[in-house]
Amino acid sequence: MPTLDAELAAFLDSGLSVMASTRDARLRPETVRILALEARPGEDAVSARMLENLRDNGRIAVVASDPLDNRSVQLKGTMVSCQQATDLQRAAADAYRAKMARSLAQVGVPQGILFRAQFWPAHAVRFRVEAIFLQTPGPAAGRPFDTLSPEKRER
Repeated sequence: MPTLDAELAAFLDSGLSVMASTRDARLRPETVRILALEARPGEDAVSARMLENLRDNGRIAVVASDPLDNRSVQLKGTMVSCQQATDLQRAAADAYRAKMARSLAQVGVPQGILFRAQFWPAHAVRFRVEAIFLQTPGPAAGRPFDTLSPEKRER
């Protein structure tokens, strides 16, 4: 089972554009934008329908992309916990949202758009990472992250 190394955790914590997807028992997808992401190296790294899906089967996929160069990774796994986010987590979410706004501003997205998005109250979802894939457009897209050399991970 893969774990997040320090380099990948730093990338995930850099203010990326993040989407999370789940599926219900009939395999119908649900996708939401994530306005905060916390990645911890060495650890296994929302709408009402998404919460129902997580409680039903626990499966989740998270895609994080850098808006400047489209470097992207996908993390797939199983939910460990899902609970109302705390005030401490709100501070972390605010900080991540500010990083994301700065990243998106570099490609022309006005920062105010992100700050107008409703994000609170929120849920904190922890999941065990079972697979990591490179999703950056190019010849290595879709390949397992841990099979790629550090040079290919950057492309």
